[in-house]
Amino acid sequence: MWLSMVFIFRLLVFVVAVQYAWNDENKGLECNTHQVGCSTVCYDSIFPISHTRLWALQLIFVTCPSLMVVAHVKYREGKDKKNGSHQYPNPGKKKGGLWWTYLISLFFKAGFDATFLYILYYVYKGFTLPHLTKCSLEPCPNIVDCFISRPTEKNIFTWFMVVTSALCILMCVFEMTYLIGKRLCREFMSHHNNESPAFQQPTLPLE
Repeated sequence: MWLSMVFIFRLLVFVVAVQYAWNDENKGLECNTHQVGCSTVCYDSIFPISHTRLWALQLIFVTCPSLMVVAHVKYREGKDKKNGSHQYPNPGKKKGGLWWTYLISLFFKAGFDATFLYILYYVYKGFTLPHLTKCSLEPCPNIVDCFISRPTEKNIFTWFMVVTSALCILMCVFEMTYLIGKRLCREFMSHHNNESPAFQQPTLPLE
């Protein structure tokens, strides 16, 4: 489910649509001045980091923890093949060390998504781009008005990426809760079943 959300609703939309919505963010920024260099410094102030580059980094960081699980499974398969044994009858089953690797990967996925959401919110003071921004940086002669190209379309895609990131975080949290709860229930049942009955000393008949 998590992979479907990432590769279909995030990666595919990012490649097909989102990048094209931001391909004119530099040329499309218009400021009501002809002062040389003013539009450039205002663009750098309005867009400290490009949305598309930030989301590209986010997708790279979010998908990397899955490689930990794949590497662990390959390690199990290689160990069985090398020793000629079947120490792991089902190498992909989440047991032992693989369970911990998978749990840690979920933690990192949720952590990376939450971190990048915070960065986006902190840099742009929210998730919505304004239609009009004011800039007074040098070499602008005074306070100039700058207009962002297609702000409505960009806001729609921004909120789409934010919502899908939040859903991925929730899915990771729910899966971590499920794995930990299932593990605790199994350990409790195993401990309960392994408890030996109390030793009862036979009673002697009264003479």
